[in-house]
Amino acid sequence: MSQAMTLARPYARAAFSLAHDAGSLPAWSDALAFAAHIAADPQVADLLGNPRLSDADAVTLLSPEVADDTFGRFLALLAENSRLPLLPEIAGLYDELRFEAERVVKAKVTSAVELPTGELETIKLALAKRFGRKVEIETAIDASLIGGAVIDAGDVVIDGSLKGKLGRLEAALSH
Repeated sequence: MSQAMTLARPYARAAFSLAHDAGSLPAWSDALAFAAHIAADPQVADLLGNPRLSDADAVTLLSPEVADDTFGRFLALLAENSRLPLLPEIAGLYDELRFEAERVVKAKVTSAVELPTGELETIKLALAKRFGRKVEIETAIDASLIGGAVIDAGDVVIDGSLKGKLGRLEAALSH
């Protein structure tokens, strides 16, 4: 496990606790995603490491306009402890905690071409049945798959792509 993840974990748990108590899990998810996206920008990352940038200015830079005061205080705590660069890891860990609490599986479906809505709905229903949870699907296109799709749902990866099938066939024939 990376040191960044180890350092980020207690902050993600704290953020989850604050958001859960306030009943604002989705809003915090959005705010953390916004802050993490900005903090991950190389120019901003350099700026966050600059001692001339005050903690208050860093919080202003990373706060979405719609964030509540508690989120601002959370960012201020991160700034005070020089943990703002951990925002991408904190946001990812927070979302894991949120999806676990909401019993949601996030799945990414990557296909060679855009899949029709009906096929995506069929995949979503099959995954919901398999995991016994609500499923949220994100889609991506990767023409190198040739055909079919790859479904990545956390710890489970289902490779139904032609590229994957050809790779397995090649491996079987070479042994």
